[in-house]
Amino acid sequence: MRDERGTITLWVLGLCIALMFLGGLSLDLWRAVATRRELSGMADAAATAAANGVDENALRNGGPVHLDPSRARAIANDTLADFDRSSSLDGARIDVDGARVTVTLRDHVDFSLLKIFLGGRRFEVETHASAEPVERP
Repeated sequence: MRDERGTITLWVLGLCIALMFLGGLSLDLWRAVATRRELSGMADAAATAAANGVDENALRNGGPVHLDPSRARAIANDTLADFDRSSSLDGARIDVDGARVTVTLRDHVDFSLLKIFLGGRRFEVETHASAEPVERP
């Protein structure tokens, strides 16, 4: 006859560790999704605002609608600066190509509970938003 004392203790300990891992996974994934949603809103706002940076001289002379790159970048940077979080971003890139502006934002989310299991790793979050001016008659 074998001695099975302590088996339940080991089983409960393993269950606690598994629950802690799953709780950490859900918490950290939720934080990553929230960060991505916030970055997406920032990028959308900056791209939409930058689409107002049209080249006025070309527009007044009857030319095609296209963006003034320096003006569009300045408008996008001003819009990003209005957000409290913009100073803590890992990176922001604003590309102007003809009549389209694309804003790319990068940031990271440090693990909280998963740090126990995965060390110093973190989630990298990147989002893109594009906009272009629309000429209306």
